[in-house]
Amino acid sequence: MTSVGALLDRLQALHSRTEETPLFNPVFQLSLDLSRDLESGRLTLGDCAALIGELECAALERRADRLHRLVEPSEPEANLAALAQCTHADEFARFRAAWEVPQLHAVFTAHPTFLLAPEETEAVAARAADGSGNACVTCPERPKITLAYEHAEAMKAIANAQGARDRIVGRLLEIARERWPGEWHELAPLPFRFATWVGYDMDGRTDIKWFHSIGFRLAEKAERLQRYVASLRDIDAAHPLLGELGPAADYAADRAADFAADLTDPAALSVAANRLTANDPRKCLSLAPFIDELEAEAREAEPERAIALKTLAAAMRADGLGMGWIHFRVNAKQLHNAIRRRLDPKGELDLASKGAIVHLRRAIASVKPLRSNFAALAIESSTAIRQFLAMAQILQHIDGDAPIRMLVAECEDPATMLAALYFARLFGIEDKVDISPLFETESALEHGGRFLDELLAETEYQDYAKVRGRVAIQTGFSDAGRFVGQIPASLAIERLQGRLSKAMADNGLSDVAALIFDTHGESMGRGAHPNGMQDRLEWALSPWARRRFARAGIRLEPEVSFQGGDGYLWFATPDLALATLTRIAELHPAETDKDVPADLFYRRTDLSLDFYRAIKDHQRQHLESRTYSRAITAFGLGMLNPTGSRVSRRQSDLSADREMSLRQIRAIPHNAILQQLGYPVNVIAGVGSAAEGNYEELAALLAESPRGRQLMRLVRAADALASVKTVAAFGELFNSAYWASRPYRGTESHLARPCEALAEYLVKDDRNGVFRRLASRLRVDALKLHRLYELIPPEIVREDREDVRRMIGVLQALRLALFQHMFICAVSIPAFSRANDISRDDVLEMVFTLRIEEALEQLRRTFPTEFPRLRDFSVSEPSDYPDSGEEGYGALRSRFIDPIEGAYGLSLRITRAIANLFGAHG
Repeated sequence: MTSVGALLDRLQALHSRTEETPLFNPVFQLSLDLSRDLESGRLTLGDCAALIGELECAALERRADRLHRLVEPSEPEANLAALAQCTHADEFARFRAAWEVPQLHAVFTAHPTFLLAPEETEAVAARAADGSGNACVTCPERPKITLAYEHAEAMKAIANAQGARDRIVGRLLEIARERWPGEWHELAPLPFRFATWVGYDMDGRTDIKWFHSIGFRLAEKAERLQRYVASLRDIDAAHPLLGELGPAADYAADRAADFAADLTDPAALSVAANRLTANDPRKCLSLAPFIDELEAEAREAEPERAIALKTLAAAMRADGLGMGWIHFRVNAKQLHNAIRRRLDPKGELDLASKGAIVHLRRAIASVKPLRSNFAALAIESSTAIRQFLAMAQILQHIDGDAPIRMLVAECEDPATMLAALYFARLFGIEDKVDISPLFETESALEHGGRFLDELLAETEYQDYAKVRGRVAIQTGFSDAGRFVGQIPASLAIERLQGRLSKAMADNGLSDVAALIFDTHGESMGRGAHPNGMQDRLEWALSPWARRRFARAGIRLEPEVSFQGGDGYLWFATPDLALATLTRIAELHPAETDKDVPADLFYRRTDLSLDFYRAIKDHQRQHLESRTYSRAITAFGLGMLNPTGSRVSRRQSDLSADREMSLRQIRAIPHNAILQQLGYPVNVIAGVGSAAEGNYEELAALLAESPRGRQLMRLVRAADALASVKTVAAFGELFNSAYWASRPYRGTESHLARPCEALAEYLVKDDRNGVFRRLASRLRVDALKLHRLYELIPPEIVREDREDVRRMIGVLQALRLALFQHMFICAVSIPAFSRANDISRDDVLEMVFTLRIEEALEQLRRTFPTEFPRLRDFSVSEPSDYPDSGEEGYGALRSRFIDPIEGAYGLSLRITRAIANLFGAHG
């Protein structure tokens, strides 16, 4: 079995045996076949690498083809033509109303989702853009993913998005000129706005210094000014405004270089700060004069030049003096610590109490703004206050026009928002900062309605919202989708959004906009619907929620995230970016028809609410179960590739790893592990059980309701790639009886000793039973789900569904064979005495939990191949000792230690291939 075709055929043949033996596991049997070949020498790690390489190519191509399906047509001409078809306004006023406010805010976020190497990204994007081409590339060296790398990738994606938006704006201006030749100059299109939090998100991070954020913002300013200069030069190489914009770009680049240095030394910071704050004719803080001049010139120019000038003015209006708007983020606890230090140094105030609200209300009303400078920022120890100080310096010395978002994670009390408002007023920036609570924990979603009612009833907050012109909130699918499941999370978030519309209307805020930022991630594992752009947008902000705002007369500003290497793929080339934005523009996500009849899903709440609660309860049972927790953490995070600069887990010692809590793993890697184990539990689990006892009535509801069908499209997409047999197969790795029986009857007598050692060691291990119990629970639920499927015809039938499932099955079997090879090699290494508080059993446990780098480091220290020899010394006295050869441990390394490293490296390539077949990492 040295070809992919042979492996696929073998797996299909093994699957047929489940009819006669239901407990038979074809995935594990194929892994045993491969393991036997590998241990006998009939198959080498090199052969495995070739097989994996072929499957990697196929997975990349399928990922590219999926993206192409989601954005097609991708030809620029077709998309520019499509824009004319989605602008049906018959009056200029309606046309302006549709296109002078953003249809969508797109936020380019990071977190650990940079799975693809740059060469792979380029190949996938090229194939996705034209629907053909070769996506197979070899990437022996993968870049280290630093914060600077993530920021550079975000800027590339935003630059392509800006270029695509310029083309859309130009097309809208052409359409307006053709239809309303006497009025079109009044049009100021702003169809999309872009933002990023890469470099500004401090929640859960200690590696981002305050001067990094200032440096990033200056670098973005320099890059954006250079892009404005390039656009203006294309219009007119001798344009007089180039004399101001060009020097401003150079000045910003110089200041960015100043803040790119290590500024921990006060002297170095003083020099950089004084250069930035000094008066300089090149120091541009507002684009308003440039926008006015470009618009005025356009009125007198020929049509082609006028459109180009107005397009540049529109870009300036949208982005300001940066590549887009920016989002800072802190945690509620950080704000609590900061406000206590300021108003409650004795710690006597309960911030969740009514008394705290009264206290903060008075503090906000009486606070007097304070001046601040970079020295104050440098000496500040509080993370939250430091963020407000950084925002004040950015607004004062970098960009005075573009507002800044302050996202507050784990925000569950109105007092937290009032604390943020206090600091915004204290530093004189409340008119330029949008403070936004994040709702994503189960508690935040459950109590979010009460939170919004209380917050929006506060007079100080109402006044603030009217000054800003919007109420901003953030809803996230990361922790929500992990702890309550993706479907309950979507429904809970939807209800919270509906409560926001009511709270705004009840408190006299219908005349300000509702900005709702949905950080829904990029895969079925994190909350983004995989079926298409319409489902993707509606999953985060449903038509029902949109109608609630429309009926209350509240303007909606929808905002979504495009996250990391996967999210940036949508904007990886100019053509892909244009196709992506055109698909969004066609859907008009900021608008809705308020008179559409209510979806049956919301009318039959007796069914839909029970459905929601039953799935949520089922998901909670998994999360509270030691079985689920132990299975998900059985391999730690060793099954995943490093995919971001933010750490994926909190630190723990070796013994803690054996009982790792799910809360030690962040949301993205948690969901990625589910994909790698073969079953997206947080998407699928509970749907079948929720239907039990009421299949026909619930099936009728889900089939008739557009929202219900959307829910089922997500479940089917995840289920099409899922395999309970694969989950069970991972448990067999820890089955003592399997290892004891493997060399039975002398079939593999050369493995008798390592198999016996593994069998003896694993007698006390619980992971085999854990995986079996989890697989049994998933199977029972899946049986009920498929009973529901029988009553709801599928809307989408993928012809290649079984091909993809078999490909994943082969990849899983290969990985299981590699893991068995690693186990056998590890247990074959001679015993050694405890060194550095690490024993041989500790090393074995490191291998079993895939802490391979640590295990190899310890083994190489224990069995060195570089050591002093007699010939290295110039001593005169002879010696007969040592009387053995000087080979050292070279043979041991080549037979056991190096193969562990090679097999693990191949297993991580399999991880990437499986993630590509799922469509994303995380």
